[in-house]
Amino acid sequence: MKTLDLTKGNITKTLLQFALPMIMGNLLQQMYNVTDTLIVGRYIGREALAAVGSAYTLMTFLNSILLGFCMGSGVMFSVCYGRRDLDRMKQGMFLSFVMIGALTLVMNGAVFWGLDGILVFLQVPEEVYGMMRQYLWIIFWGITAIFVYNYFASLLRALGNSVVPLVFLGVSAVSNIVLDLVFVLVFHRGIAGAAEATVLAQVFSGVGICLYTLVCFPEFRPGVQWMRWDFGVMREIFHLSFLTSVQQSVMNFGILMVQGLVNSFGPVVMAAFAAAVKIDSFAYMPVQDFGNAFSTFVAQNYGAEKRERIDKGIRSAGFCTLFFCLMITAGVCLFARQLLLIFVRPEETEVLAVGIEYLRIEGAFYCLIGFLFLFYGYFRAMRRPGMSVILTIISLGTRVVLAYTLSAIPWIGVKGIWASVPIGWFLADVAGLWAANRGENTIKGG
Repeated sequence: MKTLDLTKGNITKTLLQFALPMIMGNLLQQMYNVTDTLIVGRYIGREALAAVGSAYTLMTFLNSILLGFCMGSGVMFSVCYGRRDLDRMKQGMFLSFVMIGALTLVMNGAVFWGLDGILVFLQVPEEVYGMMRQYLWIIFWGITAIFVYNYFASLLRALGNSVVPLVFLGVSAVSNIVLDLVFVLVFHRGIAGAAEATVLAQVFSGVGICLYTLVCFPEFRPGVQWMRWDFGVMREIFHLSFLTSVQQSVMNFGILMVQGLVNSFGPVVMAAFAAAVKIDSFAYMPVQDFGNAFSTFVAQNYGAEKRERIDKGIRSAGFCTLFFCLMITAGVCLFARQLLLIFVRPEETEVLAVGIEYLRIEGAFYCLIGFLFLFYGYFRAMRRPGMSVILTIISLGTRVVLAYTLSAIPWIGVKGIWASVPIGWFLADVAGLWAANRGENTIKGG
């Protein structure tokens, strides 16, 4: 499969050509849990919907740790590829695979051991506890497959190949839907069947993309000459990967803390949040992936020392993000009820009312998070991942503090949780714009 050189050609066309498969791929990836949510919500019941929704937030947090390490390694691969320094890239591939693989095994064992403590921390209500524990115990078996897929997907994207990860996600998503229907509706496995279907689908994508990469890119098969310790390479990988992982996990840990607050409002709000968050994720996932594609674009051009092309890319990415976010905002705000009915039964009027309120508050401000994802991608590619961490802390710190503060006011209640999100996005955007301009002035002045 052909790779794409992001240091050449029309910038907007190249960015979109590279980003669209990533966008489609991650929309398919979202279908893993969305399929579970849809089927359990429609065919098992409100408590099952609440259980799967809360589990999704936890799994997103755990996955974000691994995804952050893979994305950070991908930045290093992109820079080396832009410089055509393949020796350093291959050395980094071996070291990063060993490091992230070891982290995956440790994390997997830790979540199995601490499962009950995690559920207590999340304030899971008694009527949901048993189903959520059963679902998570099975889902945790797929963590290694998630690492394998994200590692090789990051490698291929660093080379400019965003199509192959999409293909394997497509096969996996279809498999997940079919297995979900079979396990839940035919075998009557309940919530356990939904989890089993997801794990099997994750294994398909992880094993498939690994075999494809090793067969079709023989130059990247592990060789003895690359299987050695190199402190300089390891330090570079760890710096980029660790801070990117911190940024990703802090972002999702903040959401996890909000999930605990949501759980304290009971099954109705939990179910509404579970359904609305799926729609929310689908809505802004494309601009998140566009930000990741933009990061690869910047990293390759940074390695090739094409600063003027990076500046033009910033303007192009900003206009694309604004256009897309405005369209999505209009769609979500106008069709909030219809979107929720995909997951929620029409007779669940309380759940629908809460979910519509959430979507209209969040959806009105999607432009803010779209620009924030561009800042994340830019700072990561420019080897300033620490700035991405700071922006995340501003965004999520504001969200958590305001969510707990505002929701405690009787006449605001759960609306305070929803309103805290766009406020956090706005403050992080302001900080990101200031930091980017300051960095530009430093470069020009130096």
